[in-house]
Amino acid sequence: MPDLLIELFSEEIPARMQSRAGADLKKLVTDGLVEAGLSYASAEAFTTPRRVVLTVEGVTAESPTVTEERKGPRVDAPEKALEGFLRSTGLTKDQLEARDDKKGQVWFAKITKEGRPAAEIVAEVLEDTIRNFPWPKSMRWGAGALRWVRPLHSILCILSDEAGTSVVPLEVDGIVAGDQTSGHRFLAPGPFSVTGFEDYVTALKRAHVILDPAERAEAIWHDATNMAFAQALEVVEDRGLLSEVAGLVEWPVVLMGDIAEDFLGLPPEVLKTSMKEHQKFFSVKNPKTGRIEKFVTVANMVTADNGATILAGNQKVLFARLSDAKFFWENDLRVAQTAQMVPWLESLEHVTFHNKLGSQKARIDRIAALARDIAPLVGADSEAAEKAAQVAKADLSSEMVYEFPELQGTMGRYYAEAASLPADVAAAAEEHYSPLGPSDDVPTAPISVAVALADKLDTLTGFWAIDEKPTGSKDPFALRRAALGVTRLLLANDIRLSLDRLNDAQLLRHQIDTDGHHDAALRDALLREIAHHGVFGSAVRGVIDQIEGDAPDWIVKVTEHEPDVADDLLSFFHDRLKVHLRDEGIRHDVIDACLAMPNASDLVLLVKRAEALAEFLKTEDGENLLQGFKRANNILTQAEEADGVSYEYGPDRKFAETGEEKALFDALDAAEGAISSAIETEDFASAMASMASLRAPIDAFFEAVQVNTDNQIVRRNRLNLLHRIRETCLKAADLTRIEG
Repeated sequence: MPDLLIELFSEEIPARMQSRAGADLKKLVTDGLVEAGLSYASAEAFTTPRRVVLTVEGVTAESPTVTEERKGPRVDAPEKALEGFLRSTGLTKDQLEARDDKKGQVWFAKITKEGRPAAEIVAEVLEDTIRNFPWPKSMRWGAGALRWVRPLHSILCILSDEAGTSVVPLEVDGIVAGDQTSGHRFLAPGPFSVTGFEDYVTALKRAHVILDPAERAEAIWHDATNMAFAQALEVVEDRGLLSEVAGLVEWPVVLMGDIAEDFLGLPPEVLKTSMKEHQKFFSVKNPKTGRIEKFVTVANMVTADNGATILAGNQKVLFARLSDAKFFWENDLRVAQTAQMVPWLESLEHVTFHNKLGSQKARIDRIAALARDIAPLVGADSEAAEKAAQVAKADLSSEMVYEFPELQGTMGRYYAEAASLPADVAAAAEEHYSPLGPSDDVPTAPISVAVALADKLDTLTGFWAIDEKPTGSKDPFALRRAALGVTRLLLANDIRLSLDRLNDAQLLRHQIDTDGHHDAALRDALLREIAHHGVFGSAVRGVIDQIEGDAPDWIVKVTEHEPDVADDLLSFFHDRLKVHLRDEGIRHDVIDACLAMPNASDLVLLVKRAEALAEFLKTEDGENLLQGFKRANNILTQAEEADGVSYEYGPDRKFAETGEEKALFDALDAAEGAISSAIETEDFASAMASMASLRAPIDAFFEAVQVNTDNQIVRRNRLNLLHRIRETCLKAADLTRIEG
């Protein structure tokens, strides 16, 4: 069984496209081979800046001969039906066979598809792959029609086995496949032939090309960390940058350079970002001080002066880049120190956040007001939280963040410190963006938590207010991430609050801003009441009357808000919570059972209930009680539907006929109070334990007692007893939603 080696050799491929290109080549070729009838043992793709490579081991030498039988029209069918069948099979009428069928005689065709040699199939598959390769961007060059990411120079395509190596006959747009490739552009540019994959890898190394990107990355990291260690320094880890740099070189040569003394006082984040974004340099820090003092660059060239000329050129360019960064930093510091960032905040009034949601300044005002409301709920000072929210996004107008948007928040902390603001207020400028993803750290400082919650809730309520919700896989405003961020903030910090009330008040803030009214005192009084009572529609008018008597028409207008919007937003939070808890190992039906209970807008309470229920259902008592509950519920539901009445009256112990029936009365008397007390104190584990005590008496009841007895008085009493079982079990969670 031969092995296949393919190399597509071109001008430099952008690093960001290389990994995907390797995967696409592997999938397209192997899928094509299998579809054509060939099998293979294994396949692996590799990439360098100038080549995409695929090695496929154990390819079958030829595709098998396949015989297929196809049923056609009836023998007496119209001539046109027969002609169509013959066209589809490629046969003539005399090659068909008439056979008896249920509906008479029918034509059958026997189609034999002869096997083909692997080389012929590989040529077809590879040509189709090259002509239809899914590059994110591609180009034409010269007079040809072929499109490729960069001009394609050569195609290496060989099949090799014990008998030797053969070139697959293939030509694509004038490029004829062969068994030759070229080495490093400068260090070994000449062509050479190869006989198989192992020979290919070895020959490339001799020609100063490391084929495997993982091996190049490992070599870069090994040399860089060793250089830093020798000078008692550390390379700042950046896996994304390491992967990118490994895609820029075929023969990595690691060099370490100095940063001019003038720039060592810049914040380390500025140095790191500037060097990474502009020069693709790794930062090297002093572990004792945390200060970035040197850089590592990776050349694609071995030089006689050991890289001195390369380093000198890099340092010259770096000096220019860092001079710009220093200029931005010093200008921004003056604004922060002398003007308390006020010019930046004023300029944000002219920056649109969204055409339906107003300016960045209007957004900051809403976030500040909400942060003030949230602060007492998270143990933060209201005035400090409001101040932190007001300055948290001021750095969006700074020169540094304009140049490096990824530094927003980080620079906000530095500028807030420069403005002599308290440390926790300055920290909130950086931390309020978190958590950005499921693995990001969650802020714990109260002021940071208040501002982070306010920021994310304002974003969510704003886009819900203008009906710009995520649809399918599309989420252009990252609203799912914001909702998951709110969820993680609440759970990680054990924050007890009603999300629906905060959502209600913030939805109204958006509506008031949209309508353009600025009666601030009346607006704030109204919103405080809404945040406290959490009501919409007609109930709001009563709240307004308590505040102002006869409220102006505009207040009545904005409070006529669809409650469905708030309900839909809360459901969105619940969906994100389901995703989060599913990752924690809690089943979706368990969460649904808890969502049906009161206070579902308190996510911490909801999770406590779900965790207790999940643990309870893992026990034998929990499983059996669930079955007993479902049996009671099913019998009761069927009886109520058949009789057209609800059996909701309290059962009377005097009609109990058996010991098991009386024991169930006793067990319910004991459990009901214990469950209610436990739920009142939010001790769901104890509530579940009390429910477990019902398992044995319920099992015994169903073993010994016939519910639908002929005695109608006893039957009604027993059905009322089943209702009592149902209501008692439903105190902890809606068990009807549990599957199984």
